Amino acid sequence: MRVLIAAALAFALPLTAFAAGEETAPPKKPKCESGFVYDKKTKSCVSSNGHTLDTDTLYQHVRSLSYDGRYTDAQVLLAQMPADDDRTLTYMGFTSRKMGNTEAAMTYYARALARNPGNVLARSYMGQGLVEEGNISGAMEQLREIRAHGGKGTWAEASLRTAISTGRTFNW
Repeated sequence: MRVLIAAALAFALPLTAFAAGEETAPPKKPKCESGFVYDKKTKSCVSSNGHTLDTDTLYQHVRSLSYDGRYTDAQVLLAQMPADDDRTLTYMGFTSRKMGNTEAAMTYYARALARNPGNVLARSYMGQGLVEEGNISGAMEQLREIRAHGGKGTWAEASLRTAISTGRTFNW
């Protein structure tokens, strides 16, 4: 029975993963070397320190760097962002987890959720970390919380559901 449920969930992922406004696809790969980010205004790579990029653009760069496995570079940018912002904390958790520091990651996720309990991306990444640790019941709790906070049908829900059913987690 569990195999049938897992198969059904995995099959349903493509149907639900493209909710509007969600991180449904991997970001474009960074075009700049380590220590630099792409500035659309100047159409050039600029130093990741001393730039004039807005916070939303920096978050997109963090996401791109993370997808490319450049977690240390992503953390350099995150250090320049508002430290108490739930998005910053979410991505600090994500990059920490991908760098092998699950304990720190869970602390960042918990802090993000304390600031914004409706942050379904933090819940999804936390749940994926729990899957990696073999804590499926904890991951299922995060899946329930995603749904309770209006995240049904989002990429956050679909990616965690896939991780629970297949053990495969995501890099963005």
